[in-house]
Amino acid sequence: MKQVVIIGAGIIGGAIAFEMAKAGWLVTVVDKAPEAGYGSTSNSSAVIRINYSVMETCAMALEGWTYWRDWAGYVDLPADRPLATYRETGSLVIYSGEGAGMVRITDIMDRIGGVYDRVTAKGIRAYLAMADLQSYAPAKRLDHPDFGEPNPEQVGGAVFFHQAGYVNDPKLAAQNLQWAAEGAGARFRFRSKVEGIETAGERVSGVRLADGTILPADVVVNAGGPWSAGLNRMAGVTGDMTIRNRPNRQEVAYIPGPENMDYRRDGIVIADLDAEFYARPDPVGICVGSTDPACDTHEWVEDPDALDTRFTDQWTTIVMRGAMRLPEMRIPGQASGLVALYDTSDDWLPIYDRTSMPGFYMACGTSGNQFKMAPVVGKLMTHLITETEAGHDHDAAPLSFRLERTGGRIDLGTYSRKRRVNAQSSFSVMG
Repeated sequence: MKQVVIIGAGIIGGAIAFEMAKAGWLVTVVDKAPEAGYGSTSNSSAVIRINYSVMETCAMALEGWTYWRDWAGYVDLPADRPLATYRETGSLVIYSGEGAGMVRITDIMDRIGGVYDRVTAKGIRAYLAMADLQSYAPAKRLDHPDFGEPNPEQVGGAVFFHQAGYVNDPKLAAQNLQWAAEGAGARFRFRSKVEGIETAGERVSGVRLADGTILPADVVVNAGGPWSAGLNRMAGVTGDMTIRNRPNRQEVAYIPGPENMDYRRDGIVIADLDAEFYARPDPVGICVGSTDPACDTHEWVEDPDALDTRFTDQWTTIVMRGAMRLPEMRIPGQASGLVALYDTSDDWLPIYDRTSMPGFYMACGTSGNQFKMAPVVGKLMTHLITETEAGHDHDAAPLSFRLERTGGRIDLGTYSRKRRVNAQSSFSVMG
């Protein structure tokens, strides 16, 4: 039986572990954290949606949605185990002007079977009764003299996507995958930091832990989230990569919802591409984050372990942008929420690929928009690894991947480490 070591016990690493264990691999997952989902997964907004800027990712997201709707059936855990819960609310995407970008996305939906409704500007109030319908685009920074000033015209309209919602507890979802993988024979080693990648000749042969333990492996998978770029450098596999990934600091607000509605009970997922924020219901009221408009600078972090978790003007900016659309938003006097890291690639699409070192694979650049894909990523990486280890040259002839539940195939070259920057990307958390 071939051995695989997966570095990272987040939602992506857990899904890969589950699928590879079911496929007959001897799986060991290592993570320096004390339990599964402890890193960026626990800080995920855990939004489930199907609208992306690239067809392959839309198709993966629709496939992923089918697993979240059937989460209990997918992980198949004993009845006494707590389960993460998917709540379907739908997602309203608000746009400026003619919404040309949304036309392209709805065309993709027509191809893959996504269900949506086109919504006029006035129709937005059927979902958000007291919404301000004025346009605020383009987004401005907090220190801009016109920040918060509306344009004369209204927003262009919206699209409501039915196959969307959120997962109530992303960390528990990662733990569900851990338990499911263990049931299939996988082992998890926590509080185990990887300090070296072992090789034999030109091929990976295992990992070395901080305590000196060497875990032998035929295959190693880097699913380290914000730590994955450092692991790739440690392995010496960045030389042929045309797409890089690196940790990106983000702030998210958890605040009371608008006064005119119980957002916890009646709220929906919002992606406002005019005011530039996203939101979903939360036990506190509403979770608000940024859609990464061009005016905002990205804060790249060299050392994920040295993350500054103090709130900044970024928190104030995203909350105020939310209040532009939802003017009855209750804004607390003290910042509340979280400061965490995305693992972001140059074009905000993930890297699911082999590397220049035989036997060393990567599932990187996933934070911010790939949580919802996890079950599909587990199957995709198992397919890619199995075929490559059997001798297929994925660089020369990129594999395709069949989506079991929704049908069709996607080109895995879309997620190659050697791809060109994808010009169709939103270049934001929207993917």
